[in-house]
Amino acid sequence: MPASVYLETSFISYLTARPSRDIVLAGHQQTTRDWWQTRRSCFEVCISELVLQEVSSGDYQAAEVRLSVVNDIELLEITPDALQLADKLVAGAALPQKAVADALHIAIAVSNGIDFLLTWNCKHIANATMRSKIEVLCRKNGYEPSIICTPEELLEDEP
Repeated sequence: MPASVYLETSFISYLTARPSRDIVLAGHQQTTRDWWQTRRSCFEVCISELVLQEVSSGDYQAAEVRLSVVNDIELLEITPDALQLADKLVAGAALPQKAVADALHIAIAVSNGIDFLLTWNCKHIANATMRSKIEVLCRKNGYEPSIICTPEELLEDEP
């Protein structure tokens, strides 16, 4: 059985955005497209109701493009367990109060036993200083944490 990957909203945004003039963002966009084209089929890919809500907002045309990309991806529900774990991640100071949605992304992936959480949100999710707190709180609440990473960390070199 292949490993599972939860695609957080920033991944979808980078995948579908117009090419950026900023060299760093353009590189992240290309890495995202590379992962999508070469690695997606190696995993069981999922999103959540929260991702669906977030990609639906904003500019109508951009939202339509984002929605078209995710329309055939497995959808995870926002369960009471996920809501409770997200609250504990914030209450335990693993994430700040203003990052409740980010805590919920983590909690949805973790409470569903997803192997990897793929994101470009390095402020509150793929953040090395927060990762250990997130992992400790997940384990303290009976969950094995998902591996939080960026697409470049989940690319594999060609043999």
